[in-house]
Amino acid sequence: MKNIISTDKAPAAIGPYSQAVEVNGVIYTSGVIPVNPATGGITGSTAAEQAEQVFTNLRNLLEASGTSMENVIKTVVFIKNMDDFASINEVYSKYFPAPYPARSCVEVARLPKDVLIETEAMAVK
Repeated sequence: MKNIISTDKAPAAIGPYSQAVEVNGVIYTSGVIPVNPATGGITGSTAAEQAEQVFTNLRNLLEASGTSMENVIKTVVFIKNMDDFASINEVYSKYFPAPYPARSCVEVARLPKDVLIETEAMAVK
């Protein structure tokens, strides 16, 4: 059975998808972008600034799902420019404690709202 997760502490879906879904104690988030949930605007102009908002949003979504960043088992990070890899890693390591989750990082041509980073995660409860 699946449980749909929704919170106003993370950006609302901008398409036909759920913010997160729980199945058998595993939380699957949709891609999270650097939208400030209070204003609906994009936060930050650099990849590092946007990463701070993305990981704050992700943390809020996971907490609303009944879990935390410590229980993330896998992330996928989509970035606009691989040259931002190091600065994003600095921010990433502040939000995810060691031992770190498994991760993929992919450079993409374009992201929703022309942001510089989008991240999705899987976490256990």
